[in-house]
Amino acid sequence: MKKKTAPIVIEDLLKFRYPSGLMYSPEGKTLAFTVAEADEANNSYRRNVWISKDGKASQLTASLSASALFWEDEDTLVLQRSVESTEAGTTDLFRISLQGGEAKPWLTLPFALGTMKKIRDGLYIAAGLIDANDPDAYKDNADARKKKAEEKKKDADYQVVDEVPYWFNGKGFTNKTRTALFRVETGTETKIKRLTGAFTDCSSFVNDGTTVYFTALTWKRKSTKKTNLYKLDAESGKTTTLYGKSDLSISNLFVRDHELYMQATDGRTYGINETGPICRYTENGFEQCAHFDRALRDTAATDTTLGGGKASAVDGEDWVTLASETDRVQLWNISKDFKKTVVFDQPGFVLCMDACAGKTAAVYSSPSALCEVIEMNHDGSDCRTVTCLNTDVLKDKYVAEPQEMTYITNGEELNGWVLLPKDYNPKKKYPGVLDVHGGPRAIYTAGYFHEMQVWASEGYFVFFTNIHGSDGRGDAFADIRGQYGAVDYQNLMDFTDAVLAKYPALDPGRLCETGGSYGGFMTNWIIGHTDRFCACASQRSIANWISKLFISDNGLWFNADQQGASNVYRDSDKLWEHSPLKYAENVKTPTLFIHSDEDYRCPLPEGMQMMQALAYQNVETRMCIFHGENHELSRGGKPTHRIRRLKEITDWFNKHAK
Repeated sequence: MKKKTAPIVIEDLLKFRYPSGLMYSPEGKTLAFTVAEADEANNSYRRNVWISKDGKASQLTASLSASALFWEDEDTLVLQRSVESTEAGTTDLFRISLQGGEAKPWLTLPFALGTMKKIRDGLYIAAGLIDANDPDAYKDNADARKKKAEEKKKDADYQVVDEVPYWFNGKGFTNKTRTALFRVETGTETKIKRLTGAFTDCSSFVNDGTTVYFTALTWKRKSTKKTNLYKLDAESGKTTTLYGKSDLSISNLFVRDHELYMQATDGRTYGINETGPICRYTENGFEQCAHFDRALRDTAATDTTLGGGKASAVDGEDWVTLASETDRVQLWNISKDFKKTVVFDQPGFVLCMDACAGKTAAVYSSPSALCEVIEMNHDGSDCRTVTCLNTDVLKDKYVAEPQEMTYITNGEELNGWVLLPKDYNPKKKYPGVLDVHGGPRAIYTAGYFHEMQVWASEGYFVFFTNIHGSDGRGDAFADIRGQYGAVDYQNLMDFTDAVLAKYPALDPGRLCETGGSYGGFMTNWIIGHTDRFCACASQRSIANWISKLFISDNGLWFNADQQGASNVYRDSDKLWEHSPLKYAENVKTPTLFIHSDEDYRCPLPEGMQMMQALAYQNVETRMCIFHGENHELSRGGKPTHRIRRLKEITDWFNKHAK
C-alpha cells in the first residue's frame, strides 16, 4: 500500500531554514556559513552562524542574530551583529573563537558596512556607505553625530532628490548615497581612512596580497550601468586607474596566479544583459581568455532562499564557479588554460559556493529537498550532504515530483515540468496553474518551489517552463529586446496546449495563471490577449513601459534597452506597443494584483494602473498592497506577509477554479 502523506501547507515556510554565505577558513579545515530562519513572534528572521569540520555541522552562535563576515585566522571568525545599542549608521563587529566562548565585541565601524576583507594582520579594506554631500562623516565624534541626527529629524518630513536613480529596491531613497572603500588599521588604536572619492560608487573588489583591484563609477546627476577598473595599494592608499573610459560593464573579478581576470562587455550585441567573456588584464588592456555564453552565477527562480554568497572561488590553479545551464545551476571547474569541466550537474539549483584546499562546498536544493550544504572534491567526487537543516520539514509530506516534458514551439523544442496534484487520479478532472518566472533572464529548475508545491497539495496541476528570454541557453536565446509579448507569449501558449494534450485530467476550463516581475508583465499581457484562463494573479507587475521608465530604479537603462527604444522620447510608440495597459480594454479574466509599496523595481503605480483599468470596465479584480515590503516580498518578505501573499493567490484561484 502506498504510504499516506500530508499536504504541503502555506505555513510550512515558517519552519524552513536557509543556509547561505559559505566561507572556508584560510587552510580549509573549517567551513562557516549563516543559517536564517523565521522568527514568528517578531515577524522577522534571525540568523546564526554554523560551522562544519570533518564533515560534521554544528551551530556556533545562538544568543543574538549574527552573520559570518570573514575569517581572522584558522580559529577565529569575525561576525557582523546588530544589538540594541548599535548606533544608526554604524556597524558592530564581533570576534568568536572556535575554541569556545561567546562572541566578543571587536570593532565598531563609523559607517554602514557592505563587505570587508583582511589584507594582513591589523589591516583591512572595507566597503561602506557614505553621503556624497558629507563623505567624511565617519570622522565625526559622538557630539557631532548627535547634532547631525537632530538636524535630520527636523527634515524627516521632507525628501529631496536631485539625481537618478534616487531610490533603489530594498534600500529606499539612495540620493547621494555611494559605496566607498575604506582602509581600516587596527592595533593600539583604530585608524580609518576613506580611499575613494565622494561621488565614486564602488561595486566590487578583490585583493592579491596588499594589492586591491576594484570596479567603480564616479557619477553625478545620472548613473549608468558601466564601470571602470582600478588598482589600489592597501599599504599606502594610492589608487591607479587601469581602465577609465566608462564604456564597459566589468564584473566577476578574480585573481589567479597573481593575474587579474574579470568579465567585461560593451553590451553592443545583446544589450545590458549581455554575458561578458572572461578577460585577463594586461599592460596592453583586456585579453580575452574564454567566452562560455552562460551566466556564471545562480539565476534560478525560487522562493526558498534568503541571502547569497560567492558565485566562484579560486583554489590554487582551479577556478570553481556556478553556471546556469539550461534548467539547472551547475558547478564548473575551469583550468588554467580555461578548459571547463562540469563537476556537479544535478536537477535543481546551487545558490552559492566556496572552494579551498581541494574541496568545494555549495548550498544545493533538489526537487524533493530544501537547501542544504554539500561538499565534494574539486573534480566532483566524494559528494556528500553536510547538513540536515530541513530534513524534518518535508518528512511524510506530499512533495510532487516534477514531471519533465518537451514541447514544440515556433519549430523549436523546449522543455518544461508538470507537478501532479496530490492523490492524483487520471480518471478525475483537476484545475491547473501556469507559473511564469521573472527576469526574464532567469531559469526555472526542478528544485523545490514552495508556492508550486502548495498548489499541488491543494489539488492543482502546476506547470512551468523556460521560454525565450530565459537564461541558461546563451545570449541569443535570452535576447527578446523589442519582442516582449511576442515569441515569449507564443511559447507559453504552446506549452499550455502541450500540457493539456499530455494530461487529459487537466480541465481546460479551470486554468489559472500567475507570475511576478517579468512574470507579472506576462500575466498582464496574457489577460489582454486571451480569455483561456479562468483567473490570474499578477504580482509586482509591469503595465506601462513609459511610466516605469521614469519611475523605476532601473527604468532608464532596462526599459529602453529591452523595448528597443534607442531614444526614450521619440520611441515612445515602441514602449507603448509592448505595454499591457494598451490592451486592457480586451480583458475579461478575473485578476488579482499583488504589490508592495516599497517596490522600486516595479513600482506600485504599475499594478495600480492595470487594476484600475480592469475595474473601470467592470472586470472582477482585487488588489492587495503590502506596506513596508519591496520587490522581494515572495522570497524575503516578513514571514506573515509571505503567508498572506500566498493565501491571497491560493484563495483567488480556489474561488474561480474549484
